[in-house]
Amino acid sequence: MERKGLFRGRAGKSRNLRRLYLFLASSGPEPLTVDGVRFLAFSEELTADSRGHRREKSKIQIIRSFLEENRDKAFYSKRIYETLKDRGVEKPDVMVTIRLLEKRGLVYVRGYRTGEKITPFKVGYLTTWIDSSKPREVALREAVDRTTKALEGEMATSPIITRVHLVKDQIVAASHLRELVSGRQILEKLDCTEDEANQAIARALQLYPDLKEVKIFNHWRYYYHASLSQEDLKATLAMQENYVRMTRGRSNRVGHNWEACVEWFIDTSTRGAEFQTQEHRTRGMDPRRITIHLIKPVGDRRQNAEVDRIWAVTPGVFAQPITYVLECKWGLVKKRDVDDFLEILRWSKEFGVDTESGRVVKQGVVGIFAGGAFNPHDKIRIQGEEINLPTYAARHNLQLLHASDFNQRLHERGIPKEVTVQKICRGARDEDEVREVLAKVWEKPRNAEGIVTALAEKNQDIYQLEKTMENGREERKQLAEDEIVYKV
Repeated sequence: MERKGLFRGRAGKSRNLRRLYLFLASSGPEPLTVDGVRFLAFSEELTADSRGHRREKSKIQIIRSFLEENRDKAFYSKRIYETLKDRGVEKPDVMVTIRLLEKRGLVYVRGYRTGEKITPFKVGYLTTWIDSSKPREVALREAVDRTTKALEGEMATSPIITRVHLVKDQIVAASHLRELVSGRQILEKLDCTEDEANQAIARALQLYPDLKEVKIFNHWRYYYHASLSQEDLKATLAMQENYVRMTRGRSNRVGHNWEACVEWFIDTSTRGAEFQTQEHRTRGMDPRRITIHLIKPVGDRRQNAEVDRIWAVTPGVFAQPITYVLECKWGLVKKRDVDDFLEILRWSKEFGVDTESGRVVKQGVVGIFAGGAFNPHDKIRIQGEEINLPTYAARHNLQLLHASDFNQRLHERGIPKEVTVQKICRGARDEDEVREVLAKVWEKPRNAEGIVTALAEKNQDIYQLEKTMENGREERKQLAEDEIVYKV
């Protein structure tokens, strides 16, 4: 045994113990002792491995022969190990041999190229043999082509660089269609975390100056390519602003908050309610919002329709479970809204059934329509009889829930009348905040008024943003009217 030290600069001095073999020329087979070291005679057993098999080739020769015999292919280092491990090759032996062969110019090794270094792929470095019988440049090109072919369908560069390229491709393709790309769309395509997507977008904008960023209402970021003309950009921005108003405006926020409010009361007051959940392609969409299938189009819905919540309740041990389907609408509910919901239930694959009298809702399925208020002037005439909307809904086994019904529950709990579900829905930023505020006021009724006041003060930024969006709409409307008057 020999101890060896190596000075490594700022890293200090490394020491290791190396094992050496000593040989002695001898004329006889008898063991000899020289300077306290005992020498043994040559034996076949001493040249065998731990399993008792004599090695005809070293591990380096085995790996080299494998790569040379398969010179028309490229292999990951882990695949080489899995193929040769039965021949005594261990995992560290593979890369030690590959680096040795690389120094001799016999193999081409490929990995992720990130900045100033190269790192392995998920299954190791990719290695292929370099044909020495051909001119060096030709042999190297062929080796690179073999590794490229082996990498088809996989990331050939680092994940960061791959994401940057995907970001550029998405923006260029959308601009060719005269469209903008949102950060959420890019996040869906990259299939990574939000921080990784933001990092890729920032890096793409830095590397490619022809990629541009624009903010809608000085809040939401969209991206386009410089090839998009100013006229097309202006028209695309106008259309995107209208879309943002519809999907992210005040009415949309309050409508989703109303769904969460109704759900909270049902979940809190209904014993044994089991809500259905569903995974959605769109990130951020509530998993309790369910898509059902239609066997016949209903309105502008062709094959699918969304309902806000579905849950089941089993009344007793021997009773059949009852399925409840919820539809919510913030604002004034009219007869056509109720009829539309009934049609969805009838023609859905899950809740409708064909009978001799036509398509009806299955037994054991109850529809619930929750609205801010129902039109009191809706008078429905059926066979000469005039009935109101609640009576019409009850005849179709449909229950109507008003905002006043939930306010009554709050007041019975001891919460002041100044606190209403309408104020909570208007004041909350999102659905999670609605549930959080309702739980707080329910638990501490005396503090309810202060909780709602603090909520309104906390979310001033989102109210201001929604006000800006509405003002922008009014300004565009006024400009359009002025232009018409001017032309006339």
